[in-house]
Amino acid sequence: MTTTIKRVQSLDFLKGLVILLMALDHVRDYFHKDMFYFDPTDIEQTNLALFFTRFITHFCAPVFVLLAGTSAFFVQQRMLKSELSQWLVKRGLWLVFVEIVIITFGWRFQFNFNSILLQVIWLLGISMVFLAAFIHVPRKLMIPICLIVIFGHNSLDGITGGQYSDLWTLLHVQGPIQPTEHITLFNVYPFIPWIFVMPLGYHLGRLYTSAYAAKARRQLLIRIGLSAILVFLVLRVLNVYGNLSPWTIYDDFGKSLMSFFNVSKYPPSLLYLLITLGPSLILLAWAEHFKGKLYNISVLFGKVPMFFYIIHIYYIHLLALVAVYLTGYDPSLMIVEVWVSFEAGLQGYGFSLGAVYLVWLFVVATLYPVCVWYWDYKKTHRQYWWLSYF
Repeated sequence: MTTTIKRVQSLDFLKGLVILLMALDHVRDYFHKDMFYFDPTDIEQTNLALFFTRFITHFCAPVFVLLAGTSAFFVQQRMLKSELSQWLVKRGLWLVFVEIVIITFGWRFQFNFNSILLQVIWLLGISMVFLAAFIHVPRKLMIPICLIVIFGHNSLDGITGGQYSDLWTLLHVQGPIQPTEHITLFNVYPFIPWIFVMPLGYHLGRLYTSAYAAKARRQLLIRIGLSAILVFLVLRVLNVYGNLSPWTIYDDFGKSLMSFFNVSKYPPSLLYLLITLGPSLILLAWAEHFKGKLYNISVLFGKVPMFFYIIHIYYIHLLALVAVYLTGYDPSLMIVEVWVSFEAGLQGYGFSLGAVYLVWLFVVATLYPVCVWYWDYKKTHRQYWWLSYF
């Protein structure tokens, strides 16, 4: 089948928006002075501006995973399911390689395979490998399975795994795995429930076929999104299920508000997924009516998410290396062993949150023409199959 699938701009817009928010988080990692002292979600030490700067970046991973499944649905429109399975496995394994080699080097500026962080690109790759099998499960069965796991997985929070602790860490607990004496893997994104989010995105793609009118699609997306937000509010107010830690009422309203929205991302709780995917689906429906320059900029970034992801890490790290030098610190401190905030020698370096936002805007503005060039190059050089991997 050689059918050409027209890109859906609202999907590109949402992907572009969240990847720009992700860039903000990564600029904060390398430029914010408080990164070396406390977590931005630590209610006792953070503030509203910093907390919600971190909170809005929570939307990135769920949208990436969900819409990666939707993209796979569109790919399947021009091939057999068996061919799609092979494509997903190859693409997934490629992403695992990209995470461990290309992206890890970008974070650290050195090859250190003694300690490997398995982050969001690894998660996307593994989820694609699972999706290669899940697409063969009937839709009427797969969607309920996904919802049961997503809604029920927090009931497993107290399980430690026992003698199978490494396997359980891969599946449901953020933490280290030591396959050999000299190699430590740190699994940032456990498989459950992430691998069950991507199939929902795959079946979400059906809403963009001729079987659904645009108005009906938007209404359904808004209903699902509002339902997710309502369930989040009910469960969070009840404070009995759906997150690793309950919320607390403080004398300070701001702290109470932050505590209420302080949902667990590592591993992702039910409440985390509800409050990120719910609003995202509503925005996805509204985006079909959006227009304007800012909308078009976000759409462009959403067309080249993998390319942007890779180059923005290297770019931000290079800018931080220059900033370290200009502020009187040893630039070699930016050649990190594991993660930049673990470098004790950098304590004292960094800038205000306002400066972080300015650096972020500079990064976005200067990478935009690069992404325009790459998208144009990709469109005019379709004969190069390897471009599809970036």
